[in-house]
Order: sequence, then C-alpha cells, then structure tokens
Amino acid sequence: MNARRVLEARSVFITGATSGIGLATAGVLSAEGFRVFGGVEPGESSTALQNAGAELVPLDVTDQASLNSAFVSIEDKTGTVPLWGLVNCAGVVAAGPVERHSMDEARRVFDVNVLGVFATSQTFLPLIRKAHGRIVNISSLSGLLAVPFMGPYNASKAAIESLSDTMRRELQPLGVDVIAIQPGVTRTPMWDKAEEIDLTPYQGSAYEHAVARVKGKAVRKGRRGQPPDRVARAILRALSAENPPSRLRVQRRRSSSLFYSLLPLISDRIIDRKVAEVVWGGITDRKEITMDSST
Repeated sequence: MNARRVLEARSVFITGATSGIGLATAGVLSAEGFRVFGGVEPGESSTALQNAGAELVPLDVTDQASLNSAFVSIEDKTGTVPLWGLVNCAGVVAAGPVERHSMDEARRVFDVNVLGVFATSQTFLPLIRKAHGRIVNISSLSGLLAVPFMGPYNASKAAIESLSDTMRRELQPLGVDVIAIQPGVTRTPMWDKAEEIDLTPYQGSAYEHAVARVKGKAVRKGRRGQPPDRVARAILRALSAENPPSRLRVQRRRSSSLFYSLLPLISDRIIDRKVAEVVWGGITDRKEITMDSST
C-alpha cells in the first residue's frame, strides 16, 4: 500500500479547528489524504473548516457531555476503523499581572488549555488505543520561557509539557505515541483578541506602563509571526513520520531555535535582567519602580 492510501485509511480529530493552527492543520491533513474531523465550539463559524475538507463535530472541551457526544458521533462515523489521531489544538489566552489577574479568566485558561486536553484525551483514548495511533498536544515556547503578564497561559503550556511526557510514558507500552508541538510566535486570530484586551484595570498601578508596552510589542510581533501552515506541517510530520521525535519545535529563525536549545544552560537571573529590559524599559533596579500597596 502506498503512502497516500495509508493516510487515507487514517482518521484524525482536531479540537479548536475553526481558526488558526487548528484550521490550517485541517486543511493540510485533508490535502494529504487523512479523514479529518474538526471540533466546532458553540457559536463558531464553521464555513472555513468545511471548505478545508473536514467533517464537523460540535464540541466544548470543558463539557464532558459534549465530549461524550463527540465520541459517539466519531465512533459511529469511523465504524470498524478506529480513530487514529487526536490533535489537541483548542486553547485560549488571557493577560494581566498575577497580582491583579481575574481569577475567572485564569480558571478558564486552565479549564480549556489543560483540563480540556486531559478530558479530551481521556475520552478518546479507547479509540486511539485500538488503532495504536497518536496524540498531538499543542504546547508553546511560552511553556519554556515565561512571558510577564501571561501567567495563566504560561503555566498552562508548561503543564502541557509535563502532561505530554506523562501520557507518552504511560501509553507507549500500549502502542500509542504522544508528541508535543512547541510553536514560536504564529500569525493567528489570537493577536486580534490580544489587541482588544482592556488595560483600564491597570491604570494608575505599578504595572500600567509595562503592561501596555508588552501588549504593543506582542501584537506587533504576533502579526509578523510565522504562518500557521508551518505549524500544521509539523503536526503532519508528528502524525505521519514512522519515528517522530517526542517534541517538535516550530520557529522561523534558526537563531531563536538555538537560543531555546541553550535556555536550560542560561542562569535565570540573566534571563530576568534581559526580560526586564524589554518589559520595564530598561528599569532593572526594583527601587526605581514605585510599588504602592494599594495598587
């Protein structure tokens, strides 16, 4: 059987498939011959996903009843050929300093980005195990290098790194592989949402200017980031390579890739100073930052 026919015999379920990396992945996998099921959250537009060749599956990764319904739907559609791949793409972002962060937003980030991956994997593993298939988790370089004012998001992606290791070590003896994808800055609709973040809660606080500076830099950098198709190609490799690595880092610049490879060897204090130069405009002496106990 040739490679194309092998891929055509494999079905993959992508969560968070209506935009960004998930949508790009649906298009790439469909073009390569996979049968693609795309998770659609309530209220999301599904036109682009349909045009990408995916079959639509209503899904809320934070609702077990929704996950159970998606399981029954996909099991029924795949019949005697079990689901071979799961791509956990669904994710949300929230921003703000830890001291002033909305706890509701922080819980939402963990519910979707961490517990959503946990629950979706748990729900669909009976099918994946039957197929001796693969699970691909979308991590982030933010899980390796924490960006100020992105605490819940950074922590959620660090959790995905650990969860992916745990799952891989539990499942490899059962014939299931787990691969983590670590994208660098990628052009997705997330940056439009980032631009809309309201900074008025931080006005007059010690964080006001730093938060505004980070937001501006992040949005500009995000809109110049790598195309989501680049990440989708890495996901294709994770699903189709005979022996994929446990992690695939996706960055546009080789210099950035080298930096992240050397990151474990660099002192945290050195990194702290470099980050402070960017975030606080060169202010690295804590005495220069006025911290009022009421802010």
